[in-house]
Amino acid sequence: MTPELALLLAQDGIANGAIYVLVALGILLIFQVTRIIFVPFGDLVAYASLSEAALEAHQRPGTVWLVLLLAGLATAFELASAPRRWRAALLRYLLLPALPVLATFLLTGRGLPQAVSLALTVALILPIGPLLYRIAYRPIADAPVLVLLIVSVVLHFAVSGIALVVFGPEGARPAMLTDANFQIGGMFLTGQMLLMLGASALATLALFLFFGRSLTGRALRATAVNRVGARLVGIRPGVAGVSAFLLASALAAMSGLLIGPVTTLYFDSGFVIGLKAFVGAIIGGLASYPGAVLGALFVAQLESFTAFWSSAFKEVAVFAVLVPVLVVRSALQRGGADDEGEEGEL
Repeated sequence: MTPELALLLAQDGIANGAIYVLVALGILLIFQVTRIIFVPFGDLVAYASLSEAALEAHQRPGTVWLVLLLAGLATAFELASAPRRWRAALLRYLLLPALPVLATFLLTGRGLPQAVSLALTVALILPIGPLLYRIAYRPIADAPVLVLLIVSVVLHFAVSGIALVVFGPEGARPAMLTDANFQIGGMFLTGQMLLMLGASALATLALFLFFGRSLTGRALRATAVNRVGARLVGIRPGVAGVSAFLLASALAAMSGLLIGPVTTLYFDSGFVIGLKAFVGAIIGGLASYPGAVLGALFVAQLESFTAFWSSAFKEVAVFAVLVPVLVVRSALQRGGADDEGEEGEL
């Protein structure tokens, strides 16, 4: 392998890594606050990209039907559990999600400026996360992680199935946010790729500071450690969960708008992207945002170089690397537990 070829493969790995980093950050964000491995996060990324492409084609995005369906179910759930708070239920779970849907119906078919269509896409994606949390997760918030994971898998198939119905099997790719190109150290980078890398860096720094330094961020993380203890000190786990899913929806919308122009996404494309990003988050320890970034970049580089030697094994290499990583982490944790036990006996 020549240095020039290695540089090209590294460049391809950086491009894919920018995709995986954004998704890994969203998955880690939800896990740190709610203990939920949110498998449908990649589906929200696909919804954002497909919605933007539909708006650019002067078509009504199918996302409006998903939002209306989830809003109706969430409102019914809330009214059934707390009928006396029907005004708040209607406002939070029906009227607020219906606003971007109404705006979409009114603006569809017009030649919208790109900034308007981007804002409308973000507004459509934002309520999906909190609505899914209210319907599927809040009633079982205290369940074991395995149960929450099973629910996430079921949600993925439901959400992707709806995407097939409302968007169809054809893929779509929205327009580039910028047509600029740059040459850095012998590598040719597009402006879109640099936007993705910059967004990844900013999101990593913002989430690291928010959850590591701010009182609000630490309060949100406390709900994942001990929900009962969080309630005793005045933290409302339900509000924390909604906040986490709202932030994750915003990150998914941003990811879809950045990822969509560089790769054609289909109704089910988000699952594979989310799975590879999840592998990167696990490699990073599933506890640190900088660690998730490094893990996602490692997965992308591994995929790129493996595809050069044999494209048939690139998926195998990405998922097989989990085995030694998990074995090493398990051995280290077991060793730490043994040491603590010996100290206790002494």
